[in-house]
Amino acid sequence: MQTVESLALEVGVQTACAALAVSRSRLYATRRRQPAVSPRPVTPPPNALTALEKTAVLAELNSERFADQTPYEVYPQLLDEGRYLCSLRGMYRILAENQPIRDRRDQLRHPARPAPQVLAQRPNQVWVWDITVLPSTLKYQCFYLYQVLDLFSRFIVGWLIAEKQSGDYAEQLLAASFKRFHLQPAQLTVHSDNGGPMTAKPLAWLFSELGIQPSLSRPHVSNDNPHAEASFKTLKYHPTYPDRFNSLWHAQTWMREFEQWYCYAHHHTALGLMTPAAVHLGAAESLWLKRQAVLQTAYQAHPERFSRGLPIPPRWPEQAGINAPKTLELSGECLSDDTKLSTEVSKNP
Repeated sequence: MQTVESLALEVGVQTACAALAVSRSRLYATRRRQPAVSPRPVTPPPNALTALEKTAVLAELNSERFADQTPYEVYPQLLDEGRYLCSLRGMYRILAENQPIRDRRDQLRHPARPAPQVLAQRPNQVWVWDITVLPSTLKYQCFYLYQVLDLFSRFIVGWLIAEKQSGDYAEQLLAASFKRFHLQPAQLTVHSDNGGPMTAKPLAWLFSELGIQPSLSRPHVSNDNPHAEASFKTLKYHPTYPDRFNSLWHAQTWMREFEQWYCYAHHHTALGLMTPAAVHLGAAESLWLKRQAVLQTAYQAHPERFSRGLPIPPRWPEQAGINAPKTLELSGECLSDDTKLSTEVSKNP
């Protein structure tokens, strides 16, 4: 309205309102002074409790006897004793005036478990594993896929398919995977969900024997093991994944082919479009330099096609973690890795 008033001084009210799509009646209404309205006095009803009576009711509700009981429990007990302080609704009203209404019952409250935090900066530092169901064509039967994944590289370090969930199978799988990669004691952390096979005694004894640090998800928290869940989604959305498996041999045969594709042919978006095998086996750096050379050649041939300058292929992250704390980035004090790399490439084409 201030803009309309300013424009009306120059071109007139009608022209200003038409130009700004504002009705003249609205403009005239805002010009009229609104009469000051005094607040309406609140008259307490004649049957309202006095301040002293409210204090007595509140003291009774907060007494040691009734502190953990609701007014629905306090009110009948007082009536049975021949006492009437106020109505049931009045008790709730007095509680609302003095403190928030909450559950007054004495309940068992479980302490909140801290979120597990694991961080991997190289392969074979943290493994994550989980179990998923593979449906079967046989009635009342299914297969269970045990899969161990390297957190840093997403490389499948081991898998096993069985007809049941068991801590013994998990112990055999992790022991074989540990031996396969020639790991040293106190080198590895293994993260998993909080299910029965994950907390079984055979697995606990294996971790103690090999010096493996265990890490468990919080109960009833679905996102404490996201990398294993994401790999299962990739597995079950693969074009060759069958609706049901005919036999244990069928499931194992298909899993061998999927493992070969996932580790050596699948370009993972979280790994800078590298395959898990390239990152896990140390070939990612040479592949990245080769991609950079190809892009640099294309840029030198047609620089006009790259509006943002020399393109840089994406890189895999320097670390991967679960519930890892986010680092604070201060702008203007340091360059990011991509910016540093772009500067170095520009200096040395």
